[in-house]
Amino acid sequence: MPIDKNNKGKRILMITSNYAPEPNGVGKYNGELVQWLADKGYDCTVLTTYPYYPDWKISSAYRPKKYFFSRETVVEGGRPVSVYRCPHYVPVQPSGSKRVLQDVTFSLAASGKMLHLLLQRRFDVVISVAPSFHLGLLAAGYKTLRRSRFIYHIQDMQIEAARNLGMLRSSWLLRQLFRLEKYILRRADVVSSISPQMVSSIAGKAAREVRLFPNWVDVARYYPLNNRSALKEQFGFSAGEKVVLYSGALGEKQGLETLLLAARQLQQRAHIRFVICGDGPYRQQLEALAAEWQLSHVRFMPLQPATRFNGFLNMADLHLVIQKGQASDLVMPSKLTTILAVGGVPVVTANEGSGLHELINHHRIGISVRADDAVALSEAIVLGLEGENSVIAANARRYAQEQLAIDHIMERFEREILWGPQA
Repeated sequence: MPIDKNNKGKRILMITSNYAPEPNGVGKYNGELVQWLADKGYDCTVLTTYPYYPDWKISSAYRPKKYFFSRETVVEGGRPVSVYRCPHYVPVQPSGSKRVLQDVTFSLAASGKMLHLLLQRRFDVVISVAPSFHLGLLAAGYKTLRRSRFIYHIQDMQIEAARNLGMLRSSWLLRQLFRLEKYILRRADVVSSISPQMVSSIAGKAAREVRLFPNWVDVARYYPLNNRSALKEQFGFSAGEKVVLYSGALGEKQGLETLLLAARQLQQRAHIRFVICGDGPYRQQLEALAAEWQLSHVRFMPLQPATRFNGFLNMADLHLVIQKGQASDLVMPSKLTTILAVGGVPVVTANEGSGLHELINHHRIGISVRADDAVALSEAIVLGLEGENSVIAANARRYAQEQLAIDHIMERFEREILWGPQA
């Protein structure tokens, strides 16, 4: 991508609790966003934590630094990106209260580093990404002191998700969190989110315009392959086995017990192999449950490296996109974009009336099924494996190319959000 000379000297600061090299989720998207801007010639700086997701432990390459502040310079073809990393608490088994503590420790550390950044040359734009929602306070403060443009981008409706999943039960604490969020939403020059339903929900509570900035996928990196049988053998399966793949975070909001219950119901179908690929705080519990139920047809694998990930996704006959019903329309599963890019056939837990259900069915890009219903999930898996899915696969790839391609989305972001009129 050629550097745009018009962007030379324009400075952008991102404040976020997740950033590259985290391999999936919000950190992946934040890293790609900043790198795209750097490739376009912007002078980018990131204030963030040490990478910990999805393992919920600081990655080994950064562990020697985890108690200290550090700075690194990342060069990947465009302008160099300055990344400031702050020490913070990472719970081994995250709960509502422990996540609050995690957020507080990073906020305190980041506040100290912000004092240092205030002494540097002014940033033209400050982007704060939720989660964690409260980081918008730092961006709002910087805006007040330096008169910068403040963009508040919401990947997850964090407070509602914590409440609906039972992770936070204190009504007093929830009221205070919503009050803080309301202040941040008022102070931002532009508020954006990743799905039409989330945009509508946020606009309703904020009483202001919210712009759509969906997640994207690199359709040149992730694309369909036609050698599924050979790919299965590469990853240790026989060509005749049907592979049902879940690849992503293993956390509370996914509700992966439903997946194991569905696998249990299909235990007699020896040709079906379930693959759970990922790490996270709930992996040990899931492995223990699979062992207790003697689910020998369920295989756990670590997250695959980027160099093998396209082939790994193409290996699967079906992809599972699982989340709890209470998280419906509060989060948009990021794993769906790459599944669509490879022309995969996703079975998605999405209750009727939710935005995800509407998306899947309107564009015919997958099979939707009620959330938290193992019987319905097992039936959908059988339907997906026995049915003719060429139309769904073609629709999925086409949707990714036309609606989710990174350059298309990022060019609109640059035009309408980064420098567009205040919302």
